[in-house]
Formats: sequence, structure tokens, C-alpha cells
Amino acid sequence: MSEPPQVAVVILNYNGRDYLERFLPSVKRSLYPNLRIFVADNASTDDSISFLKEAHPDVGILLNPTNEGFAKGYNSALARVDAEISVLLNSDVEVEPGWIDPVVELFRNDPRIAACQPKVLDWNRRDRFEYAGGAGGYIDRYGYPFCRGRIFDVCEKDVGQYDDPRPVFWATGAAMFVRTELFRRFGGFDPFFFAHQEEIDLCWRLQHAGYTVWVCPESVVYHVGGGTLPQSNPRKTFLNFRNNLVMLWKNLGDWERLWKLPFRFALDALSAWKNLFSGQPAYFKAVVNAHAGFLGWLLFRRRESPFPATKRGGLQGLYGGNVIWMHFGRGMDRFSEILGGKG
Repeated sequence: MSEPPQVAVVILNYNGRDYLERFLPSVKRSLYPNLRIFVADNASTDDSISFLKEAHPDVGILLNPTNEGFAKGYNSALARVDAEISVLLNSDVEVEPGWIDPVVELFRNDPRIAACQPKVLDWNRRDRFEYAGGAGGYIDRYGYPFCRGRIFDVCEKDVGQYDDPRPVFWATGAAMFVRTELFRRFGGFDPFFFAHQEEIDLCWRLQHAGYTVWVCPESVVYHVGGGTLPQSNPRKTFLNFRNNLVMLWKNLGDWERLWKLPFRFALDALSAWKNLFSGQPAYFKAVVNAHAGFLGWLLFRRRESPFPATKRGGLQGLYGGNVIWMHFGRGMDRFSEILGGKG
């Protein structure tokens, strides 16, 4: 048999010494035979680098000159990685020893697969799916992302209901396998995003170019989640709302932009006012700033962002309905309910 392709696990770090100490050993116990492990450091001010040099001298260190965020930080790191497959792994993720092999097998069997994610479970509640990825990412027609196993803040118990490998719309950046050459060819992550939803934007571009994105539930990882910013953090709210609008503008056609973006502005405003009246003024302010940030990008920064390749065919993992209405209006909190049993 031919030698297995080289895989590089790249862990982005910013002042995450505690996470590296806790979770890096599980990555080093991986059984895959042709593996290199790197930590890409975003100019940490803690003792992350000295810890790595002393405790893990066999781990490669990629130094970024400043805190470049998730998006540009990984772009800089993967420009210096020489491996057929790169794994973008959060520092707060614990992996199982055999987590790499089943994903690599999918890549080897289908050259159209550009990216893939494992099943992501909650490190604190190990029988439940984790917010950032679940068992594969979907998106509705209005641009709202959700997952097999996670609808908004509701995370299902994992009882094997989503254990089939399949194409999805997006693979989580918490544990994303990607063909390194394709990551570079299609512009990597949009650095304007800084963090949040950049992986959905990239997966959308890859699908436009005729590639597919998969989930491989035979591979399992456990994610702490909120290691950098908790879900309720206003900065996270701002980035998610702003980046989602930027992503839609970049990837939708002209006619879809014309009606979907005003509709999204209205839905976002409804969410903002609801939270304001619920005693969350920081959320309201974050959404207002996100809309202003999107308009500023549209006027002054749009040409700096990578645009999709020529569109080919349909998109996998695209839900034709409105996940907001299905969840908040009809009370559905399971992926299989919303997809009519097709989950």
C-alpha cells in the first residue's frame, strides 16, 4: 500500500498555556503514522512558548508577529505548513487516539472532498453534541447556521442518531480537516472576519468551486467551547452578526442579495430589540455595531475580501426553510425534526 498522506495538526494559540498543557498530550497520543504537530502562536504574552519548548520540544512552533485572530492567524500558519492535509484544531479540544484515520480514508476515497470535520461532543457533558460543529454544519436560506445535533443553544444528546458520514454545508473551525493546497488556492479565511464564521465562508467558496465538505462521525473529539469568548460575550455577538452579513454579500447572487439582506437586517433588528427589552442592552448595541460594521465593509473594504470562484451546481447542506421560524415559532429543537427526518 502507498504511504499515507502527511497530516499536519495546527493548533492556534493565544495565551492558552493552560489549554495546551491539558489537551496537547491527547493530540500527541494520536495513532496516525504520518503526523506532524504544530502550535501557531498569535504573539502570546503568557509563558506558552517557553512551556512548549520545555515540555513538548517535538512540537513545531509557528510564530505570528501579532495577534492576527483566528482567520489571519491560520492563513499565516498554513502558508508555512508542508502537508497534504492540515487539521485546524482549537487548543481546547481533546481527541481520541484514532481520530485521524477515518477522515483521511474519506479524503483518499474521494478527491472532491475539500474539507471534513469529526463529530464534536461537549467536553463537559460528553454524551452531548457541542455548540461549535455538532455532527456537521448546515445553513438555512437566510444565512443562519445550525448543526446536526445543535439548533441555536439547544444541544442534543448523542445516541448515534447522526453517525452517518455525509456531505454538509460547513465544517467547524474547531476541528477542520482541509486539503492544504485548496485552502491556499481559494484564499484561506477572509482576514476581515478576524474570528467567527470564517470557516462557513470558506466552505461556501469551496462548494462554489465544485468541491464538497463532509462530516465523519467515526472520528470523535471533545470541545470545551467558549475558550476564548463565551457565547454571551458582546464581542462574539458583534463578530457573528457582522461576519454573517459579509459572508452573505460575498456568496449570494445579485438577486438574492437584493431581497435577502434587507430581510436579514429586519430579523436582526427584531432580535436586538427583543434582547433590549429583556434587559440585555449590550446585545442590542453589538447588533447595531455589527450592522454599521457591515456597511463600512461594503463601502470601504469589500474589494479586499476573497470572492468565490465560478458557481457550479447546487450546494450540499442548504436548508430551504427558515430555521428561526422552525425553532422559535414551531418549537422544534432537534435537527431531525426540522429536516423532516432527513437528519
